Amino acid sequence: MPSYRDEAVVLRTHKLGEADRIVTMLSREHGKVRAVAKGVRRTSSKFGARLEPFMVADVQLFEGRNLDIVQEASTLGAYGADIAADYDRYTAASAMVETADRLVDDEPAPNQYILLVGALRSLSRGEHGTRGTLDSYLLRALSLGGWAPALDACARCGADGPHRLFLAQLGGVLCANCAPPGTPPVSPAVLAHTQALLAGDWVAVEGAAERDAIAASGLIAAYVQFTMDRGLRALGQPQPPAWNRGSR
Repeated sequence: MPSYRDEAVVLRTHKLGEADRIVTMLSREHGKVRAVAKGVRRTSSKFGARLEPFMVADVQLFEGRNLDIVQEASTLGAYGADIAADYDRYTAASAMVETADRLVDDEPAPNQYILLVGALRSLSRGEHGTRGTLDSYLLRALSLGGWAPALDACARCGADGPHRLFLAQLGGVLCANCAPPGTPPVSPAVLAHTQALLAGDWVAVEGAAERDAIAASGLIAAYVQFTMDRGLRALGQPQPPAWNRGSR
């Protein structure tokens, strides 16, 4: 049975039998991977908390017919406990991994991996505001997937902006000639904040007015919902897990 080694971030887990779990991971070189971690739910498991959501690990896997098998796992980024200790961070991280799960298949996507790991690390350390970290991640992940919103030129005709009308269903900002009747206007400050989030300009992001940040979040949520055909389940009411080995 062939084996391989890769870095991976855990997206989600599901119970399997009495002691095993199915672990869905985004790897650096192999895209999305689903594997069985045998005995991981036992308190004596050699994997411990290394294969919980939001953790980054160096994993050795055997290729299986339907599911691979985790043989070894060593921690590269222990972000789970710090994220789960804060409800807002946990909600944001859950939305991030759900987005990655839906954007990436089994083809290599190293840039998506790097982006997600960086966002989870920043979130766990509280480097930036939770809402800004999530919104920036969503915009950049969609951009890497080929779905960047138009924030300057018109999404339909390409006319140079700035434009002040935005419709998620048509891909972003629209000029007056292309916008359907009733298209809602967006203030220059909200568009500027959204552009800063996409660019990762944290000085500009953190200097924005609260009302503009909230409005940009709503705009981004609408765009994500349209692009992915539905909203993110994680932005409902997820409950943080118990992060200790004895809880499994």
